[in-house]
Amino acid sequence: MSQAAIVVTGLTKSFGRIRVLDGVGFEAAEGTVLALLGPNGAGKTTAVRILCTLLRPDAGHAEVLGHDVVREPQQVRSAIGLTGQYAAVDEMLSGRENLSMIGRLLGLSRQAARSRAGELLAAFDLEQNAGKTVKTYSGGMRRRLDLSASLVGKPRVLFLDEPTTGLDPVGRNLLWELIASLAARGTTVLLTTQYLEEADRLASRAVVIDHGHVVAEGSPAELKERSGGQVIEVRPLRRDDLPAITRVLAGVTGASVSTERDTVAAPAADPRWLGVVVSRLAEQDIPVSQIGLRLPSLDEAFLRITQRSSA
Repeated sequence: MSQAAIVVTGLTKSFGRIRVLDGVGFEAAEGTVLALLGPNGAGKTTAVRILCTLLRPDAGHAEVLGHDVVREPQQVRSAIGLTGQYAAVDEMLSGRENLSMIGRLLGLSRQAARSRAGELLAAFDLEQNAGKTVKTYSGGMRRRLDLSASLVGKPRVLFLDEPTTGLDPVGRNLLWELIASLAARGTTVLLTTQYLEEADRLASRAVVIDHGHVVAEGSPAELKERSGGQVIEVRPLRRDDLPAITRVLAGVTGASVSTERDTVAAPAADPRWLGVVVSRLAEQDIPVSQIGLRLPSLDEAFLRITQRSSA
């Protein structure tokens, strides 16, 4: 069994009268991706800043690779990498110069820093633009360079605070592949994100924070199961039947019905409701091209969990 690379217990932090973290606790095993989920203002970035020794907690305990973030900040900093919400590279330097400079600041020789920069530029598909100033880079290229910068020191633990914000789908997929490859090679990754698909794609475990508290944790699949039953999903044969299908689903489930493109869905606390829906649609002579039960998406699970915690 993997040891815990990150251990957080009873973490509390306030800014003035606002308590951002209120007894938060979680763990991340070595060589895994942990997703920290929550709405804006939930406390995700504050938790990351404490773990990276950029903030001191008011109470509680946090360790990274066995080092206390308050008592042993230097040991923690030497073992981690951080990519924040906004790229932190020098726009007036080239990509190669940025990475070489960071290598030198970390104590590498000039040759070793240049060699490490070359490795990362190749790994992140930036070789062709290595000599260009960063101000000419696209948003996706800057994000990849920023992630490269956090890896110059070969950190054992990597903190990524909403790393794909603002990226197009192509850039996001490329970054996902890079993050997955890092974890596969043994790097522990703590990822905060607003993209639920991102957590579903990358994380082996997820922790949901809301109003400064942990309100749920588990694998993405477990969170879906815990969010309360399955989902009945219906795709009509005729688009004009969407309103009628919506009424049927609402009447059977008594729940809020969502429509996305040409598909109607509603949570089903009882899987036997599917048969009732099929019967009522047949009675009204409404043909469908697809109907069935599925687990909720992580987006749906997240909304249900956070709504439940604030009720």
